[in-house]
Amino acid sequence: MNKKALSILMRARMKPNDRTSLSLSPIPLTNATSQMQQQNSRQNGSPGDGNSAPNDSGNSEREFKRVRASMHSAISMSKTEVLDDVLNNFSEGYLNLSHENRRKLLLVLAREYDLNRSQVRELIKQYLGLEHPADKAQVSGSEDEGLFSSFYRIERNLRHALQPVYEVLFERLNTHPGGLRTLSILREDILSILAEENIASLRALDSYLMEKFITWLSPAALELHQITWDDPASLLEKIVAYEAVHPISNLLDLKRRLGIGRRCFGYLHPAIPGEPLIFIEVALLKDIAQTIQEVLWDNPPIPESEATCALFYSISSTQPGLAGINLGKFLIKRVVTQTFATLSPIPGFISWLLSKLASQRLLAEGDNLSQPQAEGSSSTFYENILKPEEEEALMSLPKDIAAGENGMDVMFNLLTSTSYKWIHSPELLSALKSPLMRLCARYLLQEKKRGKALDSVANFHLQNGAMVERINWMADRSDKGLSQSGGIMVNYVYRLDHIEEYAQSYFNNGEIHTSSDLHRWVDATDTA
Repeated sequence: MNKKALSILMRARMKPNDRTSLSLSPIPLTNATSQMQQQNSRQNGSPGDGNSAPNDSGNSEREFKRVRASMHSAISMSKTEVLDDVLNNFSEGYLNLSHENRRKLLLVLAREYDLNRSQVRELIKQYLGLEHPADKAQVSGSEDEGLFSSFYRIERNLRHALQPVYEVLFERLNTHPGGLRTLSILREDILSILAEENIASLRALDSYLMEKFITWLSPAALELHQITWDDPASLLEKIVAYEAVHPISNLLDLKRRLGIGRRCFGYLHPAIPGEPLIFIEVALLKDIAQTIQEVLWDNPPIPESEATCALFYSISSTQPGLAGINLGKFLIKRVVTQTFATLSPIPGFISWLLSKLASQRLLAEGDNLSQPQAEGSSSTFYENILKPEEEEALMSLPKDIAAGENGMDVMFNLLTSTSYKWIHSPELLSALKSPLMRLCARYLLQEKKRGKALDSVANFHLQNGAMVERINWMADRSDKGLSQSGGIMVNYVYRLDHIEEYAQSYFNNGEIHTSSDLHRWVDATDTA
């Protein structure tokens, strides 16, 4: 595909002013991704949508049996000279299966090609029946050493028995041309099924395959590639399709992101040529940006010789089947050569805040409807999340633009308005800034799940060794930015001297390192 065709493709797929159509996450799934995969499937001769017509049910069943037979052969065959043909047949056949037949085949693989538990139980029984000789440290001589031979033999057999049979298929596909892509699609299907049904055997298969991916996709096996305007249009098309944080609106936008003062790096794997597994976009700036508009619409960019900051503003995965495998950690560490920062979204803030406000409203209504209580008493779970001065500022707003019985009511009504009129009113912005910034700091630094940051993007950067540097008011005024975070964005900073230290303390204790600039919001939260 040439660049002219790419331009036509972009005009057909994307509206220049619509930046809200794609979902936001470190490792995202998007409509554009699905379109890309469907197009690739059609180009490879497969149906793409994975559905069979009703009158083709007989053919569908025959196709399922054929693919199942090729899968069995790929696992059990010892004749390596025909193995490539068998793996090709399985890969092509699997991509042509309907969604339902893929599900059936994966369940067969998970249940019938699992490990032999009867053998495992028997080996464990034998192992427990052995009489343990003297401590090995005290053993001397070949005769005493021989006492351990039974232990070594059973341990070796146990290791072998604990390997599921489907490992053979995974290993053979991994070394087969195109096999890694097939495995990625296979795991994408597994994750889709597990999202709807918790099937223990399939979850075990997924866990095993994920461990394999982590081994296969070590940094040593990946190639760091700087993506430029001179790369093939087929690769640039994939950057457009898979960019999920700040969608690329047109050809000029793409060219700007790959031009002066900008960098784009991706990890490539030899088994999936011409398609980055993950890529990251960087802006070279004089200072850490406070708004995404500074990054996306900085025209002309500053001379690169004047840049003092490398700002990472987007990271996107192209393979849904590699979800949960932290390629971003490796990519960040390869790209960074100095102190650098991100300008990141806060995708969970507003949903968390609205949930908090809604629950407090219900509790307040319950108290009002209940019998009169003793003076000073209230619901144990009720919490006025606003400071007195914030409450006063919200309640003093004109009722025709900000109605509500109390400050939390006013805030809830403003934030749930789909017109976002509040961003055009200096009076409303002034009243909302203090509570939103303070509560955003609380959300990022204090709201946790299993001891880690509740926000998915925050957790991603913190586990990779970043610190929370600054939160920025009205940094993203797009509909997506307003609905997800009230327009607030956050700067995470990676400092080379502290990356490992911060990552370790976060992993061990959930400790979140912050800048002094952020402490004023945290302190305000603590005293609220």
